Amino acid sequence: NLLLQACVSLLQALVSAGNPGAWRGLSTSAAAHASSRSQAEDVRVEGSFPVTMLPGDGVGPELMHAVKEVFKAAAVPVEFQEHHLSEVQNMASEEKLEQVLSSMKENKVAIIGKIHTPMEYKGELASYDMRLRRKLDLFANVVHVKSLPGYMTRHNNLDLVIIREQTEGEYSSLEHESARGVIECLKIVTRAKSQRIAKFAFDYATKKGRGKVTAVHKANIMKLGDGLFLQCCEEVAELYPKIKFETMIIDNCCMQLVQNPYQFDVLVMPNLYGNIIDNLAAGLVGGAGVVPGESYSAEYAVFETGARHPFAQAVGRNIANPTAMLLSASNMLRHLNLEYHSSMIADAVKKVIKVGKVRTRDMGGYSTTTDFIKSVIGHLHPHGSSNL
Repeated sequence: NLLLQACVSLLQALVSAGNPGAWRGLSTSAAAHASSRSQAEDVRVEGSFPVTMLPGDGVGPELMHAVKEVFKAAAVPVEFQEHHLSEVQNMASEEKLEQVLSSMKENKVAIIGKIHTPMEYKGELASYDMRLRRKLDLFANVVHVKSLPGYMTRHNNLDLVIIREQTEGEYSSLEHESARGVIECLKIVTRAKSQRIAKFAFDYATKKGRGKVTAVHKANIMKLGDGLFLQCCEEVAELYPKIKFETMIIDNCCMQLVQNPYQFDVLVMPNLYGNIIDNLAAGLVGGAGVVPGESYSAEYAVFETGARHPFAQAVGRNIANPTAMLLSASNMLRHLNLEYHSSMIADAVKKVIKVGKVRTRDMGGYSTTTDFIKSVIGHLHPHGSSNL
């Protein structure tokens, strides 16, 4: 027994000391997947993975409650370190931002709700949400838009990925009034960051076995800015001859997504276009409540909903749909190599939707958030709790 405990403690120390890295969830080989289950079961014996949690605004805290309840029921070996950062609830300050950053830098992994950005200008152009992403250099936002079996929408069997550069572009927070009534708003495009996001997209496609990458741009109008982005994508594409490469102008891309979204596989684009396309594509498979998302830097991984909406009108009404956040939490567990728990939670969520008896309002039903959480817990593998 003592020998077994010593082995387990040593394994736990090795697992927690290693830096998961942004690519860990993407690059694990089939052999590593097979071993990760036994590794996860060893980790369960003692200790847990620390994860930073930011509930955010709107229905964020209710969605995080759903994650905590489901994790508890599934005995997931994750310990949440909760921080509150909110501009609209007067819970935002430099001190709080630093606390969140130090927690995220230590843990490397976070799950966050939408941090609402007020419209009013109060002397600081960059929102706390943007400053957080910049300070951690979370340059790649990945939204996997996939139809959920059992939930019928206008387009079914959809499966595409939107990859968005999210540290520059139109969201550079560089605006000024050059003359009375004249505002200049700067869009920043750099070769280094354009190449980096293009490489990320092609690496993602390679690791996930996807065959095509489409670069979305407006280089016909912004010849230098979007022209540079497009040029970088073309240069990177040459290094990946096995992956088909296409380019498409943003306005045409919006029309094509609505008319025939099946032509797309992986799409890569600058910041603002990505924000719009994320939401448009989420609408194709059922809306903001069902699409998970994640953001990566070279070191950190942040898990969130794919379409970032605070959904303020639903606050406190127990009607928010936890699907997107639970699927995102499942992706987070896969990133931590907790394959067993990741599959258990994703399977349970998908079963609830497939059975179709429990539907929140956004999915055309009358069930509450609590009903949905209870149903997910009820669909967790029956052997899950006895094995843990």
